[in-house]
Amino acid sequence: MKRNYYVYALKDPRQKPAKIFYVGKGTGSRSIEHINKPDNTRKGKYIKEILTEGFDIIITKLVDHLTEEDALRIEMELISCLGSIDNNGILYNSITPRSISSKLKPNNISLPEDAIIKAQLGLKLIKEAIVSFINENPQGITNSNCAHYLGLQSDNEGRQQDYLSYSILGLLINDGTIKSKKINNRRIYIKNK
Repeated sequence: MKRNYYVYALKDPRQKPAKIFYVGKGTGSRSIEHINKPDNTRKGKYIKEILTEGFDIIITKLVDHLTEEDALRIEMELISCLGSIDNNGILYNSITPRSISSKLKPNNISLPEDAIIKAQLGLKLIKEAIVSFINENPQGITNSNCAHYLGLQSDNEGRQQDYLSYSILGLLINDGTIKSKKINNRRIYIKNK
């Protein structure tokens, strides 16, 4: 099992001591990519702000020589502990989708603080697995392939239901990662080039 993953923190040097504002996992030069190519997320905008003021982002490897699974678990725990700015935490990690954050209003539903973070990180990992599966099968895969081979099948009172994989495939289509096409009576999912 490869142990080439690490968990890192990006820190704002304008504060003393430098304040962590992002936690991530990766391999190779992943931690530096955020700084070399800041995107238009709130994390990217925060990085641009720091760089524009003439400061260098501090990158700290928190844990090294990890499996991907261990790195994800540590990343998730750190994000859960430190919290994102969506839930009054300090991290600029984008965890809570807009579709959820707009529904987070006081009501009769009790939601543990880390539930959204854990669910979204789990969803991210399942999406990555499906994309890897599609990349290995350029001819395309079906929802049934996805549910069966990735262990996403469910059993609803004795009836097989593959709604989980179908829903995630839909999310991947919506964000432009994959596309679907109909061949005969089957819908297949392929990489969106």
